[in-house]
Amino acid sequence: MSGAMLQYMTQGVETGLVCATRGEVGEISDPALATSANLGQVREQEMRDAAQVLDVKHLWFLDYRDSGMDGTPENQDPRAFIQASPAEIVGKLVAIIRAFQPQVIVTFDETGGYGHPDHIAIYRATTAAFHAAADGVQYPELGPAYAAAKLYYSSFPRSAIRLMVEWLQEQNYENGFAALDPDRFGMPDELITVRLDVEPWLDTKARSWAMHRTQMNPNSPLARVPEALQHKWRSQECYQLVTSRVGLDVAGENDLFARVP
Repeated sequence: MSGAMLQYMTQGVETGLVCATRGEVGEISDPALATSANLGQVREQEMRDAAQVLDVKHLWFLDYRDSGMDGTPENQDPRAFIQASPAEIVGKLVAIIRAFQPQVIVTFDETGGYGHPDHIAIYRATTAAFHAAADGVQYPELGPAYAAAKLYYSSFPRSAIRLMVEWLQEQNYENGFAALDPDRFGMPDELITVRLDVEPWLDTKARSWAMHRTQMNPNSPLARVPEALQHKWRSQECYQLVTSRVGLDVAGENDLFARVP
């Protein structure tokens, strides 16, 4: 959703980003960039550099440990994000929401895009925090209640996942993305309420993504996807309106801030 951040930033919108973990147990694209011991520290700086490109001035880390991909031993680490108390996580998010007072909140959808346990966990916690922050009875010690206007989920549309999977399978690539089931992951196209044309921001989006050097493996299958296909995939961002206190989105309006006072 970096295109949305860039687009609304030009309209004077103040943006903030919450990171639950630092990606401590992810793969390292180049051993010269980090080690397993310092990957979290390196990735935090990469995130800060990427946020600077996007002019995101507010960046919070919840200080949980990366849980790893689904089914890996890291899931069971007591420090892992998915092992943390849901009430504790929601409380941290409520504190941020009440202090920052965002009008629009965006998080992952229920599939986490491609099934990552931490993406799914933050989707659940953020959805709960959207409602809890507006309820003065919950977490009264964290300040006055605050009601954001809208909650959106952001994900890859299933049509785009299907297109990418078909291409990877045609190339006989056998990796996690090629095995994604387009009928299970990503956002069903019929649930999309906002489609943002972010083509004007593609170069800046690319510069921001380039900051995440430990995740950029030039030999990965996704890095070899034809430029035209990547352009088609990255030039649109899709959002589903989940809860609104200011009315429903109108088809074709394509504005996350529609009717927000």
